[in-house]
Amino acid sequence: MINRINYLLVKQHLTYLDEVRQLRAASLKRYWFYLRHLLIWADETLLSKSTSIRPAFPKYISSLPGKRGDSNLSLTTQKKIINTSKSFLAWAKDTNPNKFRNLPKAWIDALHTPRIATQSNKHIYVTLEEAIKLATISVEEGDLALQRDRAAAAMLFLSGMRASAFATLPIKAVDLETKSIRQWPELGVLTKNGKRATTYLLPIPELLDVVKEWDALLRQSLNLNARWYIPINNCWGEQSFSTENPGKNRSQALSKRLRIVFSKVGLPYKSPHKFRHGHTIYGLQHAEKMADYKAVSMNIMHNNIKTTDEIYAPILNEEVGYRISNLSEQPTHEVSDIFEKDLQNLTNEQISRILIDLGNKLANR
Repeated sequence: MINRINYLLVKQHLTYLDEVRQLRAASLKRYWFYLRHLLIWADETLLSKSTSIRPAFPKYISSLPGKRGDSNLSLTTQKKIINTSKSFLAWAKDTNPNKFRNLPKAWIDALHTPRIATQSNKHIYVTLEEAIKLATISVEEGDLALQRDRAAAAMLFLSGMRASAFATLPIKAVDLETKSIRQWPELGVLTKNGKRATTYLLPIPELLDVVKEWDALLRQSLNLNARWYIPINNCWGEQSFSTENPGKNRSQALSKRLRIVFSKVGLPYKSPHKFRHGHTIYGLQHAEKMADYKAVSMNIMHNNIKTTDEIYAPILNEEVGYRISNLSEQPTHEVSDIFEKDLQNLTNEQISRILIDLGNKLANR
């Protein structure tokens, strides 16, 4: 049975996240889902005595079954549960120092997901080739639903948007002339944690052409406040744009329709989020400078490069191997004979001054 004091403390924390941190309702619901595992693990024991509970929290989380009951929770979910619980326990210790004086901060900091040596699952994402195949599927005249769905496949890859944002995107938030998307909550776009950003589409002509064709059709037929991924009516085999407001489960409808498109082109289904992964992988693989890497990170609305690196570094392991194996084929960059001769005629002090000047100029660029 869940300890009542623990339960009330978690509820107090959720109130803090709501009123002080001002998290959205969806985020609060997710936090409650994660912290519920902490309450069940502690059972009747006070959370201030967590060090005495066995099995330890990370081991308990790693043993929980997944959705279908045939495997454990994904490592991503385990990590979110543990990190959320760490934040809560740190807050509880700061807020109630006397009650939690026997719970060492070092114990809280040490909580982490179990290290699994056999983790070798291949990361899945939509490749550019797959996105083009989905976006260029043949569509019969009058089949608005399939035309919309292939445009959705193209837009998801080009933009890297989350499914919830894409499903709530109004036509007026799309500017194909500048290849920009206004992911603004005030326009009705449902972004993660209510973030607001203007993001940009990848410059891939084959996909942009499909997006432009659908966008033009929408603008000549609908109000700019209508959804870009508009619901379609089907009456006696004749399709038309719906004038009704889309339901709350629009993201699920997107997933169902994408299954149909994947099936039609003979590809295994990949969720809308795998398009986001594909977008990011494509961007990172084509990044030549740190500024490019930062731009990709900002375009998928990550708070910082560290977040991007933690998620996508494992996926890019194959790319690292490819680049390292091909280093010997790259041309050797040598200092020109003229520059080398100039250096030989300079004193160490003069060379030092030149390097300082160059550093200052680079810093001011």
